[in-house]
Amino acid sequence: MEQKVIIELTTGEIRERMDEEVRQLTKLKLNHTVSPLENPNKIKAYRKTIARLKTELHRRELSGEILAKTEKD
Repeated sequence: MEQKVIIELTTGEIRERMDEEVRQLTKLKLNHTVSPLENPNKIKAYRKTIARLKTELHRRELSGEILAKTEKD
């Protein structure tokens, strides 16, 4: 997932996507432990995607976007 796409997502969508990516990474690691994956670089790609999602969430926290949205609710 590219950074451009992540920036366009809402904060809630980013959190949901991150949860899903973490679940998929866990499942992929377990499968790799049992029998080697055909392409182990998938694990690396999932880790990078999770890092991008976390980075965007942190950027939004620092800029105050999350706080401003929660105060309106």
